[in-house]
Amino acid sequence: MDSKQAMNGKPSNKKMKVVFVLGGPGSGKGTQCAKIVEHFGFTHFSAGDLLRAETKSGSEYGTMIQNLMKEGKLVDSSIIVRLIQKAMLENENDKFLIDGFPRNEENRIAFEKIVNIEPEFLLFLDCPETELEKRLLSRNQGREDDNIETIKKRFKVFMESTLPVVSYYEQRGRVRKVNAAKAPEEVFEDIKAIFSSFQGNDIGYRQIAIEAKPERSASLIKCCLPFLCCLNMDQRK
Repeated sequence: MDSKQAMNGKPSNKKMKVVFVLGGPGSGKGTQCAKIVEHFGFTHFSAGDLLRAETKSGSEYGTMIQNLMKEGKLVDSSIIVRLIQKAMLENENDKFLIDGFPRNEENRIAFEKIVNIEPEFLLFLDCPETELEKRLLSRNQGREDDNIETIKKRFKVFMESTLPVVSYYEQRGRVRKVNAAKAPEEVFEDIKAIFSSFQGNDIGYRQIAIEAKPERSASLIKCCLPFLCCLNMDQRK
């Protein structure tokens, strides 16, 4: 199966290990993902980066995404999922970190239906809002979104939309939580223990019992444009 088939919604036979990485804006997802890649050989994907790259590529899907964003219309969660699936299929690796995804329950459901696997676990970088605010405000990079009002709105979206995803996987025993309020080096020491155990146990591939079928775009789960745009904000740690 090639990546074009993935974009058309056809299931893949490639066995893949996936770890989701979630945390509030400023929790250090990008920093820690880079360390995990270096030490454990995972390939790191960001849903926001994939969306932007596809838009710039001039492909059929990229043009469609760009037009939808310009018109302020709703975008299918399935498009994001298929971009992630395409990227995984094009990569020779079979171990993937997906950063900042699923951002909500709609993303999660679409991923499970289309890609037809569950994550090995979800790495949750837990950090108090006060610490996240301090980090974001101290960036001092002239970003318009680095102001207290916008930061609080972003955190509110995270609490309302993303934490339910964490709760879902926690109920299934698949959340690995670390205290992200500590220094980055200390946080990674905790993460190393988690991934060392993961590698040592060789957890195997988790194929879930959901039949992957192409869906009609009209019936696919939707997510709002402003929420997708927040992907760009949260990639900077």
